[in-house]
Amino acid sequence: MDRRSFLLNAARLAALGAGAAGTTLCAANWYPFRLGVASGSPLPHGVVLWTRLMAEPGNDAPPSSGPLTVRWEVANDEAFRSIVARGDALAAPQLAHSVHVDVGGLQPDRWYWYRFMLGDAISPVARTRTAPAAEAMPARMRLAYASCQHWEFGEYAAHRHIAAMAPDLVAFLGDYIYEWGPYQSTHPDSPRRSDESITLADYRARYAQYKADPHLQASHHAAPWIVTWDDHEVANDYADDRDGRLDPAFLQRRAAAYQAFYEHMPVRLTVPPAHAGGFAHMRIYERYDWGRLARLHVLDDRQYRSHQACAPTGRGGSTSVGASCRERLAPQRTLLGLEQEAWLAQGLASSRARWNILAQQTLMAQCSHAQADREGEGRFWTDGWDGYPAARQRLMRDIARYRPSNPVVISGDVHSFFASDLRSDFYRPASPENPVLATEFCGTSVTSNSRPQARTDEYLTMNPHIAYGRSDRRGFAVMDLAPDHATVLFQGLENVKSASSAMTTLARFRVEDGRPGVLPAA
Repeated sequence: MDRRSFLLNAARLAALGAGAAGTTLCAANWYPFRLGVASGSPLPHGVVLWTRLMAEPGNDAPPSSGPLTVRWEVANDEAFRSIVARGDALAAPQLAHSVHVDVGGLQPDRWYWYRFMLGDAISPVARTRTAPAAEAMPARMRLAYASCQHWEFGEYAAHRHIAAMAPDLVAFLGDYIYEWGPYQSTHPDSPRRSDESITLADYRARYAQYKADPHLQASHHAAPWIVTWDDHEVANDYADDRDGRLDPAFLQRRAAAYQAFYEHMPVRLTVPPAHAGGFAHMRIYERYDWGRLARLHVLDDRQYRSHQACAPTGRGGSTSVGASCRERLAPQRTLLGLEQEAWLAQGLASSRARWNILAQQTLMAQCSHAQADREGEGRFWTDGWDGYPAARQRLMRDIARYRPSNPVVISGDVHSFFASDLRSDFYRPASPENPVLATEFCGTSVTSNSRPQARTDEYLTMNPHIAYGRSDRRGFAVMDLAPDHATVLFQGLENVKSASSAMTTLARFRVEDGRPGVLPAA
């Protein structure tokens, strides 16, 4: 940077109140909004706006040695002729120059447009919306949900299609990034590679790599998001304080990963103080009401879970087990943690919503990998709900006890589409004594690979409560809610390796108000 350019930039920032003593900028003509903008955590009168200031693509150096002040605006119109809120926000180097603005004072059930500004630079203009008022009964709501977008295994055409479907809300159910390095990215068609994330700087760089993608940005620009995490935001198959390597310093890595997650997501979160563990212990589970139409219970099945059962000697993480693994059946085992279980039960009991959506990470329906005609038989993957059957039973018992209206589970993680009926005993057919209690629609991955379809067809034969399964296509799911029914579309890409891939609707399902269970839709 020449002296004249430096002085011009410093004068501009000082005029905004952004300059700090000793602050230096990285380049004369840098565009700070290369990672786009995002919004999320919508309430009837507010929403969180996000951006992160970056120097340039591929350059992880901070854009400034000190804090910067950005301006933000929210308007009724895309041209910003009718501005309803504006202000300044600090982008601090301690949080990677990320910005979180919790805008209040907005009208319920309204679309808005927003943008950020720094000096002469203006961010992309994006739209967001507020939730309906607490007592309102909206006629409809469109929810798109997705998960598992491994950068190395494809392009983000799914997000281009999500944006085109104009959802009211997007739910991302985990594995927004993958921490894996090139030694684990061995797929022969991998178009892109990167190193494994271990440190805070590593995770920051990984998020920046993902969020620079224009199709992912378009998805964020189209609607507010609600988000939760799964394992790959930190480390594959981690459980509470244990990773697959049994690293004694794992909580330090988890703290770095959680901090990077916070820095890159439009979330309304409270970070615990340092003496309480700081970023290593950050609550993400929360509920969001969409008027009286829907309540979304957004869960965290990683931070508080029991360690996976019957892990191989010398390592943590998941495995596949049969009847010899008695630990899997232990009644005290939990996937959500006892505090979150109680919170969820209270939320189900108190809900006045027509639809109760449990937004969570992984397949909830039992999915035996071997024939299982009675309890104790079958073969199960220990990282999902099948590794924690007692916890699943408690949840089914709470649903049966509190009778929340129309419980529907949405899931990700397993890189497959599944539509399932949920009941207390999966070994027996549905009956008045063993009723269908809830309905589950599991979405496939945005890019991440899965098993051959022939193997999934075998799973369907062995698990008749799963009405549909498709593992050979990548994509996402869309749920359209109305007071009297829900419609779910499974959207599949033609070619995950192409950013311009076409998309087709692979299957349509319907759930009727007051009648849990999967029905075909016209």
